[in-house]
Amino acid sequence: MDSIVEENLLEDQELFEHFRFISDKGQGLMRLDKYVTQKIENATRTKVQKAIELGTILVNDKIVKSNYQVKPLDVVTVVLPNPPRNPELIPENIPIEIVYEDADIILVNKQPGMVVHPGFNNYTGTLVNALLYHIQQLPAYSDEMRPGLVHRIDKDTSGLILIAKTEDALVYLAKQFFDHSISRIYNALVWGDLKEDEGTIDANLARDHKDRRLMSVYLDDAIGKHSVTHYKVLERFGFCTLIECKLETGRTHQIRAHMRYLGHPLFADESYGGMKILKYSKLPKYEQFIQNCFDIMPRQALHARTLGFVHPVTKSYIHFESDLPNDFSTVLDKIRSYGR
Repeated sequence: MDSIVEENLLEDQELFEHFRFISDKGQGLMRLDKYVTQKIENATRTKVQKAIELGTILVNDKIVKSNYQVKPLDVVTVVLPNPPRNPELIPENIPIEIVYEDADIILVNKQPGMVVHPGFNNYTGTLVNALLYHIQQLPAYSDEMRPGLVHRIDKDTSGLILIAKTEDALVYLAKQFFDHSISRIYNALVWGDLKEDEGTIDANLARDHKDRRLMSVYLDDAIGKHSVTHYKVLERFGFCTLIECKLETGRTHQIRAHMRYLGHPLFADESYGGMKILKYSKLPKYEQFIQNCFDIMPRQALHARTLGFVHPVTKSYIHFESDLPNDFSTVLDKIRSYGR
C-alpha cells in the first residue's frame, strides 16, 4: 500500500489540500496526472494537470510534466487549491472557553489541539462547529466554511481568537486585520539563548520550495510577503528562552518560521526543527529532562496571549489577555526549577 500524509493549511484567503504519496514497490508505470487523480478523491484530471503545470505537484522534489511515468518508491507531493466544500456545517456541543461576548463579537481562548475551522479531513470537531452550536448562526461573508472568522491560529497554538457575530462586525474587524492595526502579542519558548534582549525580524515569508506545508524566509524582496515580528526576552534559562512576540503582520506560521530563521526554533515545534534536543546544557540527565518536557507539551510552545482591537460598534479600543495553558505553564515551572 502507498503511504500517505494529508494536512490542511490556511494561507490568507485560500484553503489548500496537501498530500504526500510514496508509491509502493509493485507500482507499475503510470502517468503522473492519472496517478494523482486516482489517489485523491474528487480531484479531476484537468485540475491535476493544471497543478502540475504550476509546479505544485512534485516528484522526488522536482517539477515534472503530466506525462511523467510514476515508478516504484517515487515520492509525490501535492498542493491543490480550493478543496471541495463540505455541504453542511454541523453544530457540535464542544466545550469552549468564552472570554468575552456581546451582540457583535465573541472572543475565545482556544485550547491546543483544536482546529479552528473545517477543511479537508477536519469537517467536524473544530472551533467553528462548536461556535455554531453556541450561536446558531454566524456571518459567512466570502467563505461559508469559515463563518465569523477574521483570523486564525494554528491547531497546536493556544490562545485568543476573535469571531464576528454579524456581517457588519466581520467587515469592520477584517479591515483592522488587513491594516495591521490589531494588537497581538504571543508568548513563545524558543531554543537557545538569544544574544539581544529584544529585536525585530523583517523578512519575507513564502511557501518552502521543498515542503509547501511549511513557510520559509526569502531575502529576495520579489519572493513572498513582507513579514515583521518584534520580539522581547522575558526569561533566560540558558538552553532555552521565554520571549514575547508582537506581530506587525500576520502571515501563516510567521513566528514559527521567523524564529527558525533566527536560529532559535520554537521548543517542541516538530515542523520547524524544535523537537531536536539541542546540546545547550551540561546539567545531569539533560536529554531525559527535555524528553519529559516534550511529553508534557507535545506541541509548539506558542500561546496567543493578548489581543487588542477597536470594537466594531462602540468604536472603543478593548484589550484582552489569557493565561498560559496548563501544559505550557507546567513546562516553564519545570525548566525554572531544573538544576537547582
